[in-house]
Amino acid sequence: MQLTLTKSSERWLLLTLALIQFTHIVDFMILMPLGPQLMRLFHISPREFGFLVSAYTFSAGISGFLSAFVVDRFDRKKILLWLYAGFTLGTLACALAPSYPVLMAARILTGCFGGVLAAAVLAVVADAIPMERRGAAMGIVTSAFSAASVLGVPLGLYLASLFDWHAPFIFLTGVSLLVFGLILKGVPALRTHLNIPQRNNPLQVLGSVLKSPPQLWALLFTVFMMIGQFAIIPFLSPSMVANVGFSEAQLTLIYLLGGAVTLITGPLIGRMADRYGKLKILSLFLVLAVVPQLWITHLGPTALPLALLLTTSFFIVSGGRMIPAMALITGTVEPQRRGSFMSIQSSVQQLSAGAASLFAGMIVVKDAQGHLLHYGVIGWIAAITSLLCIAMAPMLLKKPTPVTSPEFQTQPQSPQADLS
Repeated sequence: MQLTLTKSSERWLLLTLALIQFTHIVDFMILMPLGPQLMRLFHISPREFGFLVSAYTFSAGISGFLSAFVVDRFDRKKILLWLYAGFTLGTLACALAPSYPVLMAARILTGCFGGVLAAAVLAVVADAIPMERRGAAMGIVTSAFSAASVLGVPLGLYLASLFDWHAPFIFLTGVSLLVFGLILKGVPALRTHLNIPQRNNPLQVLGSVLKSPPQLWALLFTVFMMIGQFAIIPFLSPSMVANVGFSEAQLTLIYLLGGAVTLITGPLIGRMADRYGKLKILSLFLVLAVVPQLWITHLGPTALPLALLLTTSFFIVSGGRMIPAMALITGTVEPQRRGSFMSIQSSVQQLSAGAASLFAGMIVVKDAQGHLLHYGVIGWIAAITSLLCIAMAPMLLKKPTPVTSPEFQTQPQSPQADLS
């Protein structure tokens, strides 16, 4: 039986979840533009800075996988509170870090909690919001990425320029304390999934996923989606400077404009998915994604307005395809296993993003003039993965595999809403 919320309670819930997403996304994103300061102050190489960035992603992926074995044993609200407390502590540790090794340890700690937060938020949305409104709800929650781009990162850089690199993390710690209070007030207790007796061990959790074709397709779909996105993103800004002709100061325009526009388009795409069908909207945006993926990666010297139009379109379609995709993915698993599966899905997402970035770094090289070479190869790989995702997307419509083992005795379920 799904929780029934009033309109006011549902708005508060979605606002709180969006703020959770906003803070942990800003925490992840803000480190990258702080690279020049950190390399200068800590006397580290670009390679060592790369380890600092990837430490968050890989620790998030590992912790997400491990959390899958326990996350469905607890009230969703309690899980959120514990995870967000750990995330806030990690962010404070980053703010106070005096050296590169300490900052590395703090990033690993923050990633352990921040990576699982995303899965916990999606599980809450799926448990609290009916499928017929879940696309719009996902649009609101995922708009946090846009808000992080247009508000969080520029504000963090401004604070760093006024004070030093510690300032963004100190500010983010303060905001996180306020969001913790909102979780206490705005997130209801979600225990429906606990009504079904569970004595699952790690092998049973993994076995339930391996025995479910819809969930296996959802994980494979996630891998290809991340390749199509995170093979391109790490070199987006460097290519705009080296190949297109942007100044470093103009790079801020990419995030300001892209974030501002997707703040509007994200909720609209979510409502379109609810109205016209999540599979149709997902397929549409997977096709549309191919255009900026190929164009941006093959771009040479270009006028600023056209280049910004292309980068903004990349933001729109990349974020736009994730909204119906996540709504469909949450529907491939039954409520009593949703937290575990979404933790595994989040782990796969994080690890795929990190692997895609490393893979792209092995292909893209710099010539004697400073231009990036072979970025176009990355574009073709991303475009092919988008087309493969179109072929896989219908598999996400299959109903969850019924839980028949003694450890997962289920009660009669209401007919699944039409996802198509």
